[in-house]
Amino acid sequence: MTRRAVLVGLLQVHVSTDEREEADRCAMLRLAQELADPLSRGEPSAHFTASAFVVDEAGERTCLVQHVKLDRLLQPGGHVEPSDISLEAAALREAHEETALDVELHPTAPRPFDVDIHEIPERPGEPAHFHLDVRYLVVASGEPCEGAAWYPIGEAGDESVARLVEKALSFGSPPAE
Repeated sequence: MTRRAVLVGLLQVHVSTDEREEADRCAMLRLAQELADPLSRGEPSAHFTASAFVVDEAGERTCLVQHVKLDRLLQPGGHVEPSDISLEAAALREAHEETALDVELHPTAPRPFDVDIHEIPERPGEPAHFHLDVRYLVVASGEPCEGAAWYPIGEAGDESVARLVEKALSFGSPPAE
């Protein structure tokens, strides 16, 4: 099965929680089929990314990263690399790289946990474009590296993090193993 086919399958079965997320899911499904290489950052107008909404084992804190280029406090995430075997793997890799935490997928949250389209502003050498972000709920432990920090869930980040907080709180802490 191709990476495109896996992506289309994920988007087809994802259950959105509000009208905006559903509109984004539908647009992402269309773009997954239309873009020449939807997972490549070489797609100039839009490409898929993967991110992780990181919560601690108690479900009381979230680890957010100060995004240098956007100057915003956000969940870790980024571009899908050719070596990533899945979007889940990309989200876990990005979460670990950006926070240095030990991370794993939340055992009961849907996969993906959320989908979102957001515009990336123009920068020198890079035109404005859209990130088609596929998001996963991730449980982590440890102390984050510089540039990342634990925050009480719901008390940090901007409006782009608010829906993720609401969804994460509905799952609570992961069940004990």
